[in-house]
Amino acid sequence: MTKRLRQTYYHEELNVWSAFTDLMSNAFMILLLLLLIASAKYTISQITNQKNKGTPPILLIKDESYRFELGSAEIPRLMFNYIRDKIVPDIERTTKDFEINTVEIIGHTDEQPIGRAISNLDQNLEKVANGQITVANLNPGSNADLGLMRSLAVVRVLLDIQKQQNRMQGINFRAYSAAQLILPNGNFASIPQNQRQENVQRRRIEIRFTRLGEVREVK
Repeated sequence: MTKRLRQTYYHEELNVWSAFTDLMSNAFMILLLLLLIASAKYTISQITNQKNKGTPPILLIKDESYRFELGSAEIPRLMFNYIRDKIVPDIERTTKDFEINTVEIIGHTDEQPIGRAISNLDQNLEKVANGQITVANLNPGSNADLGLMRSLAVVRVLLDIQKQQNRMQGINFRAYSAAQLILPNGNFASIPQNQRQENVQRRRIEIRFTRLGEVREVK
């Protein structure tokens, strides 16, 4: 009788160990499945991030399509509508896709000289940037002045839309001028051989995207 009880106890002990082994095996399979799912999600996320970390596009407002008046930086109605309906959505999409915090607006002119006009940008540029006066109060003394005036006029439109319509939040805008210096292909312009000529293809507004980091003083 005692021997039979010992045999029964021995078999029950074996059955418990087998059940424990099955439980551990199932837990391992579940853990492995969760790791595979997490790995797949991480891989997809990496592919998406790598795709979006490429080079952001350059947006153009071509003067041949949306033309400034000669020597002027006032935004015509057709250009304003284009900025509002096309450029703003493109800015929102690009800044989100590429994690951009700064948009640079660069004014380009052709090689025609402005003439002998006296510039008043030194006196009034900050007032235009802060919205105290309009760009119509500025007088360009050079193509560098005119390019900056036009880029600043576009910046003011974007800032007004940002404030009034609560769009493009967190985006900073910068106005720059390249004057007649940079050709549409990105090369420096050559020195004119004869008289400086009108060239509508060189007159444009470029919109570039960048991400500015913390400014550190080099010692």
